[in-house]
Amino acid sequence: MTRSLATVDAAVCVLEAFDADHTEWSLSELARQVGQPTSTVHEQLTTLTHNGLLMKVGRGRYRLGWRLLKLSSALYGSVPWYGPAHDAMNALARGTHALAFLAVLNGPDVLCIARSVQGREGESVVGETQFVLPAHASASGKLLYALHGLDLPPEREPFTPRTGPFPWPQEAALIRSDGLARTRDEWSPGTSGLAVALRDARGDVVCALGLSFPSARWAHSDTLVRRLRDAAADVNWKLGHRPPSPP
Repeated sequence: MTRSLATVDAAVCVLEAFDADHTEWSLSELARQVGQPTSTVHEQLTTLTHNGLLMKVGRGRYRLGWRLLKLSSALYGSVPWYGPAHDAMNALARGTHALAFLAVLNGPDVLCIARSVQGREGESVVGETQFVLPAHASASGKLLYALHGLDLPPEREPFTPRTGPFPWPQEAALIRSDGLARTRDEWSPGTSGLAVALRDARGDVVCALGLSFPSARWAHSDTLVRRLRDAAADVNWKLGHRPPSPP
């Protein structure tokens, strides 16, 4: 690895340490988190702060910088499906009182790019702050892997006794046939999930639209499935997707 590439990788590691659970870091905390020497992290912090990607707050603490908003706005503006998908996600959250989310596949990673908790009822659920979701234990991960014809990662953390209850080829075939992925207590006891695909005019999967809710609501999951399918169908129509007519 060249020095320039190593420097970029180190900067990316620093930026990725910031999330909803860790909005601020000190130099020493961050060095321990990313496993790099303090001198290296200090150099990265200085450069990132100078360029507006981080900001210094308080005594020696750092937060994400406002310049990232410009980058995120440019990213979302370059994705034509994001606006309709985001609107549908918020409407779904209000209508179901569950956590609604959008997730995409980025290489082997399942990334939650947006979530809404508007009007949520019941206890909190796992996944409310995570950016990277487990492919084998989240509804969106299973959906995206199945629809892209991918095998699940060989190393799969058994989060609960119910993680991965079925052989993956069998489950993936069912997901493709049904157009829906379900999880129940697989990522965390008491949390269930549903996910369907959003498709563009060519029929390509652009992201997963899903719901995460307390497993106590599983008895009403048919209603949630209907609301989820209706929301996805509306977005897909706006994106120009026309499913084939049944024979």
